Amino acid sequence: MSVTQWVLLAVVVMAVVWAVAVYNRLVQARNRIANAFGQIDVQLKRRYDLVPNLVEVARKYLSHEASTLEAVTRARGQAQAAADTARAQPANAGAIGALAIAEQALGGSIGRLFALQEAYPDLKADKTMQSLSEELTSTENRVSFARQAYNDQVLDFNDKAVQFPDLIVARLLGFTPAAMLESTRSEAEREAPRVAF
Repeated sequence: MSVTQWVLLAVVVMAVVWAVAVYNRLVQARNRIANAFGQIDVQLKRRYDLVPNLVEVARKYLSHEASTLEAVTRARGQAQAAADTARAQPANAGAIGALAIAEQALGGSIGRLFALQEAYPDLKADKTMQSLSEELTSTENRVSFARQAYNDQVLDFNDKAVQFPDLIVARLLGFTPAAMLESTRSEAEREAPRVAF
């Protein structure tokens, strides 16, 4: 073999080694996204398990508010279905977007239930309802922390998948940017309370 052929072979081998290294980094980053979503999923399952208990306690006080209780139950079912889809594809932007929308709907219906709770002193004073409300609030905080960890992993993956020259390998092998999981709280819930005198 001539010197030119050896040089060409060395360049090809280096390119293959580089492409394999980039591929492995991208796979590792994608697996970290799946792991971070697993942490969110644990908290979401916990939340979904609390909601039926919350509805059942409220049902005995709010029998004439059946539409609100049905809305919470329906939103829970939709959120669970969206979480199942997202669990199967944690780096899929469509699945994560659908989960965020379903979670926002669930959060809104739970918020309406809590607003009704304020209007019914017996329900508000119920120890089980208070305990479930506290547990749900604690779970919401855990979801927020897990969502932040997930979004950090998504950012790391997206940075790796769109930076040149790794972008070449990412596009050739189908690594598309992952979607961040937006907050599941509505704008109204995030707004600071207004105080007027």
